[in-house]
Amino acid sequence: MSRPLLSVLTAALTFLHRTERLIDAALRPVVFAGMAALIGVITLQIVSRVFFQAVGWTEEVARFLLVWITFLGATLAFQRGRHIAVTFLVDALPGRLSRLARIAATLVVLGFMIALVSIGWEYMQVQSFQKSASLRLSMTWIYAVMPLCAALMAWYAVVDLVGLIATGDADGDIDPRRPEDPPA
Repeated sequence: MSRPLLSVLTAALTFLHRTERLIDAALRPVVFAGMAALIGVITLQIVSRVFFQAVGWTEEVARFLLVWITFLGATLAFQRGRHIAVTFLVDALPGRLSRLARIAATLVVLGFMIALVSIGWEYMQVQSFQKSASLRLSMTWIYAVMPLCAALMAWYAVVDLVGLIATGDADGDIDPRRPEDPPA
């Protein structure tokens, strides 16, 4: 890879990593607050059922919080590479083939996430007329998590793709001289 192209990719990768860290910094407290709220709502539900009359909206809020926390948590796990992956075949390949296989896999993930954004957006629109039973909240807000998190995961896949192209590593460790590069 030429030095000017590598410097452009390195600069782009630096920007992408900063953006990735900002998104991560915003998501972590949201997931934490969602978990705390879920614990609080479920505790209220249990206490109200045992000692008083059941609070009707707690079950619905707990369900919606769980959906949002699941998707947002999956997004954080995706960014950290914590989803289940079977990599023994790719790891066994020699350098360039392994890199190409990782790029191909990242492109497949990116395509899937883009499709999920489209499908999630469409589903969100189809369900926009529906209101939740207790809160009378538009279900658009509940289903919005699917295209939102798929878009974030697509962004993370783009960051990984640029990192793989620029450095051969999805983490984007910037080292202009890799073993497969010929000596200067």
